[in-house]
Amino acid sequence: MTTGPAFAEIGIVGGGAYGAALALAAARAGRGVRLWARDGATVAAIQRDREAPRLPGIALPEAIRATDNLSDLAACDALIVAVPTQHLREACVAMAAVLPRGAPVVSAAKGIERATGLFATDIIARAWTGVATAILSGPSFAEDIGRGLPTAVTLAAADAALARGLAESLNSSAFRIYHASDVRGVEIGGAAKNVLAIAAGIAIGLGFGESARAALVARGFAELRRFGEAHGAEPETLMGLSGLGDVVLSCASPQSRNFAYGLALGQGRTPAEASGGRLAEGAFTAPILAEMARAKGVDMPIAAAVAAIIAGQTGVRDAVAALLARPIRAEI
Repeated sequence: MTTGPAFAEIGIVGGGAYGAALALAAARAGRGVRLWARDGATVAAIQRDREAPRLPGIALPEAIRATDNLSDLAACDALIVAVPTQHLREACVAMAAVLPRGAPVVSAAKGIERATGLFATDIIARAWTGVATAILSGPSFAEDIGRGLPTAVTLAAADAALARGLAESLNSSAFRIYHASDVRGVEIGGAAKNVLAIAAGIAIGLGFGESARAALVARGFAELRRFGEAHGAEPETLMGLSGLGDVVLSCASPQSRNFAYGLALGQGRTPAEASGGRLAEGAFTAPILAEMARAKGVDMPIAAAVAAIIAGQTGVRDAVAALLARPIRAEI
């Protein structure tokens, strides 16, 4: 694999806010961009207004060409799939049917497939055999990327040269990309932080204050590290942008869908009411994360509590009371 900025044409699969933001980042890095959206109305709006409906108020340059035909991405040198984890398999099957296999596929999804326990790169590999895969993750809100505010993320691939080449091709002055080879560590950080963000939102929704949030984030991050180590993640990765960095961002702001979902739960709304029609990836991740932790003998009481709340097995106050009643132990 050639190193350096060798990827001149980038295909973005997903016309939501994050897909549009990544399209902007690629365009600012000097790449040609083809942005695919399932919804023809979204494509028409972009072509007419030069603005993505899910990312309003931010102009899209002419370098970004929108389409609802996946075949239009055939000439792209790399593909970035910006769809929710639970829809990633469907997207990859559709791409595999019409696109050549040569371009690497980068997932921007943060989660675990609920039905299988697979992480993003594994989903891609199963759905589209033979393609090179990578993962892009880190503390990044779509609006911040779209507005060109300073943001730093991690791009990981098992092929170190591929990771470096993609990072160099997408990097710009406001969108800094670090490259890595610890794919699993990056994926675990992105998935588990969503569950912790729900827990942090619940704490604030209950009115527990900032001290409680800080304690929950610290103890939740300890859970994330235990889970990561049990699945072969490198400790340095978990302490980096795609681990600790993303936890800090997602647990601190209602701009995070997962935090907002937890906030609504803490304020007394049911799981169905809390979603408000918006996807909170952590709601799908929590049950499979807790199940995978149990299978490995990893103690993750906060993740398990979130999973139980979402399943309707316990109320938020009962879950908190159970956590506070756990035996006193050494902090490790």
